Amino acid sequence: MSEINLYIIRHGIAVDPAECSKDADRALTKEGDRKTRRIAQRLKELSLKFDIILTSPLVRARQTGQILLEEGLSSKLEEFSALAPEGDIKNWLTWLEITREKGVKEIAIVGHEPNLSQWAETLIWGETKGVILLKKAGIIGLNLPETGSIVGYSEIFWLTAPKFFIG
Repeated sequence: MSEINLYIIRHGIAVDPAECSKDADRALTKEGDRKTRRIAQRLKELSLKFDIILTSPLVRARQTGQILLEEGLSSKLEEFSALAPEGDIKNWLTWLEITREKGVKEIAIVGHEPNLSQWAETLIWGETKGVILLKKAGIIGLNLPETGSIVGYSEIFWLTAPKFFIG
């Protein structure tokens, strides 16, 4: 087993909930697509490459993951139901243990708030504290320990708002 870098990415700007009958069907706006694509391009310029991108099944998250894939940040994109709103981190932790055995070292997950910030806080402090806020198309980077429990023992190395990448 080895250390894993986890990149927690919130979906890009989506259409207003009032404009869509089902939350799950909300798509990225043109601005959301453009900004997310620019962020993905900057990540590629930084030589980031993910072994896998996991995405929530909701349209806006899938579109964000697809942009990351199209911009060459990974060759593998999978939907993962635990990344949907109200998803359970325990399901993801089970997936991670299986995946860790396969030698995966760079993982991106794309989902929603407040889940993603809560997951990050759980991995860092072992509990949610309500102090991390992940903006749309923002990124949290965590180093997950090589051995033992990752809950409460992960280290944050990156917390970036999208404006850092697009000005």
